[in-house]
Amino acid sequence: MKRFLLLITIMFICVSNNYAQENSSSSDSIKYLLPQDVVVTAPRLNVSLRQITSATSVIGEDFLNSVPRFVSIDEGLKLVPGVKIDNQANGNRLHLSIRGIGILTERGIRGIKILMDELPINDPTGFAPDFFDIDMTNISRIEVMRGPAASLYGGSASGGIVNVISKNSPDTPLFGEAGGIYGSNNFWKGYGQFGGRARDMDYRISFGRTMGDGYRVHTHFWGNNVYAKASYIPNSNIKLTPIFEYVNFYHENPEGINLQQYNENPKQSNPDAVPFNEYLQTERSTAGLTGLMIMDQHEIQFNVFNKRTLFTEANNHTFNYRTYLTPGTSIQYAFGYGKKEDFFRNKASAGADLEWQKINEHRVANNHAIPGTDILSNEEINQRGLGLFLFDNIFLGEKTNIFLSLRYDKIHNELNDLLKINYDASGTADFSKTTGKVGLSYSLMEEVNLYADWGQGFLPPATEELAQNPDNFGGFNIHLVPATSNDYELGSRGFIANALYYDITGFYLLTDNDFDRYRITDPQRNQETFYRNVGSSERIGLEFYTKYTPGTDFTIQAAYTYSHFKYTNSTPIRIMMDDPAIIKYIEDGSLLPNSPQHQLFIDAEYHLPYNFFVDLNAETQSKTYIDGANIESEAAAGFTLIGARIGYDIKLNSLNAQIMLQARNLGDQKYVAFTEPDPGGNAYQPGAGREFFGSLKLGL
Repeated sequence: MKRFLLLITIMFICVSNNYAQENSSSSDSIKYLLPQDVVVTAPRLNVSLRQITSATSVIGEDFLNSVPRFVSIDEGLKLVPGVKIDNQANGNRLHLSIRGIGILTERGIRGIKILMDELPINDPTGFAPDFFDIDMTNISRIEVMRGPAASLYGGSASGGIVNVISKNSPDTPLFGEAGGIYGSNNFWKGYGQFGGRARDMDYRISFGRTMGDGYRVHTHFWGNNVYAKASYIPNSNIKLTPIFEYVNFYHENPEGINLQQYNENPKQSNPDAVPFNEYLQTERSTAGLTGLMIMDQHEIQFNVFNKRTLFTEANNHTFNYRTYLTPGTSIQYAFGYGKKEDFFRNKASAGADLEWQKINEHRVANNHAIPGTDILSNEEINQRGLGLFLFDNIFLGEKTNIFLSLRYDKIHNELNDLLKINYDASGTADFSKTTGKVGLSYSLMEEVNLYADWGQGFLPPATEELAQNPDNFGGFNIHLVPATSNDYELGSRGFIANALYYDITGFYLLTDNDFDRYRITDPQRNQETFYRNVGSSERIGLEFYTKYTPGTDFTIQAAYTYSHFKYTNSTPIRIMMDDPAIIKYIEDGSLLPNSPQHQLFIDAEYHLPYNFFVDLNAETQSKTYIDGANIESEAAAGFTLIGARIGYDIKLNSLNAQIMLQARNLGDQKYVAFTEPDPGGNAYQPGAGREFFGSLKLGL
C-alpha cells in the first residue's frame, strides 16, 4: 500500500508540474474551480458552500457522468470523505454510514437523512429502506452534509444529510437521450430520457431497466425505475414542482459467509441462501409536490407526498410480507432581514415536518423456498412523526456567518396484534427529544475559510429495530432506547492559486446507547437478527478532500478519511453468538466493526485532443474488524483497487454521442468488501474481481 501511495504521489506531482507549465496562462475555468461558491440547499436554506458552518461536500455532473455503471449511489459518493458505503452483491442494495453512524444496520440506512428533490426517503422513524428512488443517469448533483444534523431533520439525520437533486430539462422545446451499458457478470442497463420547455413550464421523464447476475452465487438482481418531474413557474415569485416515481427492484440475497468459506471460494453464497431462495423485492410508487413562494423578504417552502410500498423478504426462516402507506408534508417559513451591503443580515426560519406510516405485515414459515400456510405473525403498525424546527443564519459583514438551530421531535409507534394466539403482542413505543446545533464560519482571507460546529444527534429505534421482537413472534422490541450523540468539528476550506481546492475537517464525536446486533438461542428463531443498546463510544476522525485543476483538460481529485472509533464501556459486554461455547466481549477501547482507520479514493482525468479522455482511479481501505471483540485472526485485510476508463465524445450536428470503456479492480484482487457483526460468524461479504463495462450514450 505504501508503494502504491508513493507511486500515485509521484505521478500526481510530475503530471501536475508539467501540465501547469504548459497551461500557466489558462484562466477560463477559474469560476468553476471555486466550489465554495456553489449554492447548497441541504441545510434547509440556500447558502454558498463558503458560508456553511459544517463539513459539506458537493458532487457534480462532471464526476457523476463518468461513473462506471450508473446503477447505485455508491459510485457517486467515492469522493466524499467521512462516508463509508457498502454495495451488497454489486446491485442496488447498499449500506451507508457517516462517521460510523449507521454501520450496524443489516438492511437499509439508519441515521442519515436521504432527500430526493426535497422529498424524504426516510420514514417517520428515520429509517430509509433503500436508494432505489435514485437513478444515477438522472442525477445532477449530490450534496452531503456530514455530522449530526438532527436539529434540522430530526432523528433521521444523526449522522448527516444526503441531498440528491435530479436533472432539469434543458432550455429547448424538446430533447431526448438514450443509452446502454453492458459488462461483466452479465450486467446490462438500458435507459432513456426526454423532456422539454414551453412558456412557464418544463418537464423531464426518465426510465431505466437494470439486470445482472452479480459476482457470487445467488446474487441475481433486476430493477425498473421511472421518474417524472415538471416545474411550473408562472412568475418570479412562484414555483411548483410535481414529482412522480415508480420503482420495482428484486435482489437475491447471498448472505455473508464465514472466514473458512471465504478462503475456499469467495464467490459462494451462504449455505442457506439457495435452499431457502433468500431474496428481497420492493415495489414503490411516489407522488409529490414541492413549492416555493417568495414575497419580498418572505419565503414559504412546502412539500406534500404519498408513497405506497410492497415489500417481500424471504430469509432462511420466514417469508415476510409488508404493505406500507407513507404520506407526509413539510412547511417552512423564512424571513430575511437586511440588504446585501448591510453589515448585519440574517435569515430566520421556522417550520414543521409531519409524516405518517401504516404497515400491514404478516409472516409465514419458509419451507425451503416455499411459503408455509401457518401464519406466524399478523400485525398492523401505525407510526407518526412530528418535528418542529427553528433556525437562524446570521451574517456579519462579508466574512462571518453564524448558524443556530433548535428542533423538537416526537415519534409515535403503535402495534395492533391481529393474530393473538396465546398472547397479545400489541403495544406502543414513543420517543421524543429536543436537539440543537451551533456553527460559525469565518473567511480569514479569500483562500482560507474556517468553520467550527457543534451538533447533537438523536437516533431513535426505527421500524427495522422495533419490528424484530426477541420475546415473541410479532410485537415491538421494548428493550431499546434512542442513541444520542454530541459532535464537535473544526475545519477549513478554500483554494490556492486558483487551481487547488481543499476541504479538511477534524471531528470528535461522543455517543451513548449505540446499537448492536445479536441472536437468541430459541431454535425456531436463532437465525434472525435482533438489536440492543451496547453502551457508548468515542469517535475521532479527519476528513480531507482536494481537487486540483491546473487547466481545462486535467483534473485530479482525492478524498481521504482517518477514523478512530472505539467503545468506551466501563464493563465488558458479552457478544451473543449462535454457539454459546464461543465467548467474546466488547471491551473498553475496542474498535467499532466495519470501520477502517484509513480510506482513500483518487481519481485523475485527462482530456486528450480530438475529444478523447482517459481516467485512472484507485481506492484503498485498511483492515476492518468483524465485531467489538477485535480478534486479529478474524479481521478482514485491507485492499487497494485500481480502475480505469477511456472515452470518446462525438458531435454530429445536433446529435451528441459518447462511447466509454471502463474497468474495475484491474488487478483482480481478492478482497472482503465489507464486514458485518454476524453472531453466526458469517460476517464476510466478498468484493467483485476484475470487471469490464462498455457504454454508449446518444442525445439530441
